[in-house]
Amino acid sequence: MDRINKKVRSSSSSNPSLRKKKKRIIRRKKKSKARKRKIITYSLIFILFSIMSISGLYALNLLGKIKTTVISKDTNDLGIDNSASPSFNNNDIINIALFGLDQHDPNEPSRSDATMIITIDKKADKIKMSSIMRDSYVNIDGHGKDKLNHAYAFGGPELALKTVNKNYKLNIKDFVSINFSNMEKLIDALGGVEIDVKQAEIEKINYYVRELNSSRNSPPTYMTKPGKQKLNGMQALGYTRIRDVGNGDFERTDRQRIVLNGLFDNIKETGITKYPSIVSSLLPLVETSLSKTDIIKLGTDALSNGKMSIEQERFPLDGYYKDGGEVINNVWYLPFDEDATIKQIHEYIFKDKKTEPKKS
Repeated sequence: MDRINKKVRSSSSSNPSLRKKKKRIIRRKKKSKARKRKIITYSLIFILFSIMSISGLYALNLLGKIKTTVISKDTNDLGIDNSASPSFNNNDIINIALFGLDQHDPNEPSRSDATMIITIDKKADKIKMSSIMRDSYVNIDGHGKDKLNHAYAFGGPELALKTVNKNYKLNIKDFVSINFSNMEKLIDALGGVEIDVKQAEIEKINYYVRELNSSRNSPPTYMTKPGKQKLNGMQALGYTRIRDVGNGDFERTDRQRIVLNGLFDNIKETGITKYPSIVSSLLPLVETSLSKTDIIKLGTDALSNGKMSIEQERFPLDGYYKDGGEVINNVWYLPFDEDATIKQIHEYIFKDKKTEPKKS
């Protein structure tokens, strides 16, 4: 465990930006959480729900490709707080933790570069995705205060789940994690996604396409014109990584939402009969504590209702975290208003009520 601690911490302190002046560290860190491929995170949901909605014996056989991991169901082991909300016993609201991993070596500990709470809200006919900032400064049992995404490296999905439950007073009992290093394939498997590309975005998309393709032998597919068009997986990833065209990170989030909604529409239009061929090669990337029958049931709940929409929220909200973050021992963290954030997460997940960010 000391080796893991050292590896996780050294990876943070070796960030080139941390060797520069504090103001520049904060400015760059605040602007560029985007080196991580957030669209990949959203794509994880589509794999899961696609799998879920297949029925019958074939589905059970297909689901055998998923790695099932048994975790404790003890409330203490998972840090479950049953007193935080009266809605915890509401069967119309189902929460699952989703961890996106960027693990190139299976023998090395992996941080969760993406942590989300996926909520199936049957009463509101919504699938809610609550992203929790990976650098959030939280308590991790046995490790003190640290970044949220380090919990997975310290103790795998069980400790990561416990960390989310304890710090945000939740009751999540199951998780799904996916190594998204090759998740670009999902976008291509669904036929790409239609995007209305702006002229100012073309150069940046091509920059990221070139970067993503640098280690491959196949020729890159560059964008040549603005307007509505189908983007392939590599182009879509490049599109979602743009952070210096328009309104910075806020517009980047809009781009991610555009791709997300486009992919969800593709799944609904594709039809259940074609899902097996789409997801079969992607299932080995999935690890979960859910049983096969639970997966199918959840998928039926999520996709059988044609009115289900997808919503996204990010916590902590603007105005509820320390502006500029904080550098401690050459590592950048994001301290936040814990009480306010817990309340906001609960209201969003259980009461379908959004809190407006504070205006600066």
